[in-house]
Amino acid sequence: MREVTFLKQNAEKWKQFERLLREERTTDPDELADLFVQVTDDLSYAQTFYPESKTTRYLNELAAEAHAAVYRNRREDQGRLRRFWTIDVPRAVREAHRELVVAAVIFGLAIALGAFSAVNDTGFARLILGDAYVNMTLENIEQGDPMAVYKKAREVDMAVGIALNNVRVAFLAFAAGVVAAVGTAFILFQNGVMLGAFHTLFYQHDLLGTSLLVVYIHGALEISAIIIAGAAGLTMGKGLLFPGTFTRLHAFRRGARRGAIIVIGLVPVFLAAALLEGFVTRHTTMPVPLSLAIILGSLAFVGWYFVWYPRHLDAHRPSTDRSPPAGAPRHG
Repeated sequence: MREVTFLKQNAEKWKQFERLLREERTTDPDELADLFVQVTDDLSYAQTFYPESKTTRYLNELAAEAHAAVYRNRREDQGRLRRFWTIDVPRAVREAHRELVVAAVIFGLAIALGAFSAVNDTGFARLILGDAYVNMTLENIEQGDPMAVYKKAREVDMAVGIALNNVRVAFLAFAAGVVAAVGTAFILFQNGVMLGAFHTLFYQHDLLGTSLLVVYIHGALEISAIIIAGAAGLTMGKGLLFPGTFTRLHAFRRGARRGAIIVIGLVPVFLAAALLEGFVTRHTTMPVPLSLAIILGSLAFVGWYFVWYPRHLDAHRPSTDRSPPAGAPRHG
């Protein structure tokens, strides 16, 4: 069958299916499942006879969207929470891996700039960190307890306050993506410069190793989560800047939904970082092997859950459940 004939025979059915998927009301999941079977049959036929055509790419996207709709509307509620953490969050992160690389590069360059500036300008650390914080740190260093700042508040109060602040920063980094991703990039850059200036302050007093071993007990999770939250914001901003073949509004909604899933998925990471900072980091004289075990364990978890596992999951799911290709026809 010629592709033109194939299109004429099925175009109206596909358009009707699109309208059904986009209706606000709850659609009968059994009806959706039947339509999903029809679309996957059409996709199979198109992949066989028109493998490189726009029709095939369009059907692949439609099948993926239908699969998600069937899942959203199914009657069984069991396992949805588990699925969110084991499927939805990793898949959203996998689809944002390019933005994650960009966020990490912005943050890394900002750290380097903050360190370089602090080394070459004695007043830079005070400008970025504030006179009160620098004076307190210098006083702690003179008294032989450079990390005393982590011991001053009560454990519970400190953990709660830090958790709330970390979640606030994450959601701010994500929400700032609405400003064409510029806001998110600025927040990443600002936090990176602060971190670079912070470590340089201790480096200048021969305490860089001490600061790294103490701060990254909680910082390994906290800083990783800020970068990932930044990737979520960049994902939303990308929809506005580069909608591709989608309408700009549709691309923005897709990016915002994906970013929101990522940020919600980060909440337990920020809570864990807050607990570590409130209850563990204060033990600044703990054995080095124990500090390293906590730091490396945290980094291993971040690498597994946010990098390796999403790739593994993506490599082992059906083709109809993958992200729609960039060349799919514009619609919506």
